[in-house]
Amino acid sequence: MDDVLIVGDGPAGLSAALFLSKREMKVKIFGQDGTLMHKANVLNYLGIPEVTGSEFQRISREQVCSFGAELIEKEVTSAESTENGFKIADTDGNSYEATYLILATGPSNPLAEAFGVGKGDEGILSDRYGRTKIDGLYVVGWSTRMKKIQAIISAGDGACAALDILSHRAGEDLHDFDVI
Repeated sequence: MDDVLIVGDGPAGLSAALFLSKREMKVKIFGQDGTLMHKANVLNYLGIPEVTGSEFQRISREQVCSFGAELIEKEVTSAESTENGFKIADTDGNSYEATYLILATGPSNPLAEAFGVGKGDEGILSDRYGRTKIDGLYVVGWSTRMKKIQAIISAGDGACAALDILSHRAGEDLHDFDVI
């Protein structure tokens, strides 16, 4: 069983995978690299003067894999709660289980809706850490903030969810500061 399953490999999902895998959590991230980032020329991401969305995706995917996250290029077709967390299935019928589930699927989030997570004017309802009303289920990124979306905001959403999961596991608030 994995620690965290992440559905969506745009900035929110990849950021969450980075923070979690750096802390040696067992993470599987599902996505087919079909994000709209590939249409972007990113000029407003703090610390990066300019990068194409495709280059951003390539670098980000390599980075999360370098820390041990497993990237699975399959579509997730279903998700459900289990006694120990969550179970998802892909298009080939393979199933995966984890304690936590992060949904970072962009503007459409049928998996969150299937769980009965509410939807408001801005999108799927979650708190500032991505937590939903279902314990262990997080929804982050574009699907929670339909009218104000940027790559840097989505990446921050993914980071918040990851830090919340890490803090929950540790029983105390954790931060992710790397020192020289």
